Amino acid sequence: MQSIHYNDNVFINCPFDSVYKPLFDAIVFTIHDCGFIPRCALEEDDASEVRIDKIYNIIAGCRYGIHDISRTELDADSGLPRFNMPLELGIFLGAKKFGIEEQKRKKCLILDTERYRFQQFISDIAGQDIQAHNNSSKEVIMQVRNWLRNASRRETIPSGSIIWRRYRDFRRDLPQTARECQLTVEDLIFNDYTLVITRWLKTKANRLSQYV
Repeated sequence: MQSIHYNDNVFINCPFDSVYKPLFDAIVFTIHDCGFIPRCALEEDDASEVRIDKIYNIIAGCRYGIHDISRTELDADSGLPRFNMPLELGIFLGAKKFGIEEQKRKKCLILDTERYRFQQFISDIAGQDIQAHNNSSKEVIMQVRNWLRNASRRETIPSGSIIWRRYRDFRRDLPQTARECQLTVEDLIFNDYTLVITRWLKTKANRLSQYV
């Protein structure tokens, strides 16, 4: 059965570490500011559910997906690369190809640090239109915004430059907004972070026109 938020849900498939966090935080904010709902594996912590089943369920409930396949470095301990991101991209593309009608309407954005770098390690997706973020929060905001605008055809999405200015103001206000939610920035988990974003966008709604 289709989720009631299926057409608003955006699955985020990316690294969840401190190095990638500035990009992740920017992506989550952009999704919210564009009027969509960010979803990812960090939203649930259920020890009774196998991780891959959780991924299946989240992907099934999302019409849109953002997949960053830039993490190709070898793990310092194992000497091997991490394949979670390409695997979850494959699950998403498989759901689109072989799923029921609602799944066939899926759309995805594939990101890398450089636009054509992926051809050296995952050439089977060469037909896809890969976008580059160059490890820049501003650039990833622009890429995610433009893709959501084109993929959804929604006319209410602000321009990338406006979202970037809002994001910088949000980051400036983040400690105070977190305190208002009885949270601390250092301890924010994914669901806390989305709550703080929602709170900031709602309380600043009467001022958002200043960015135009």
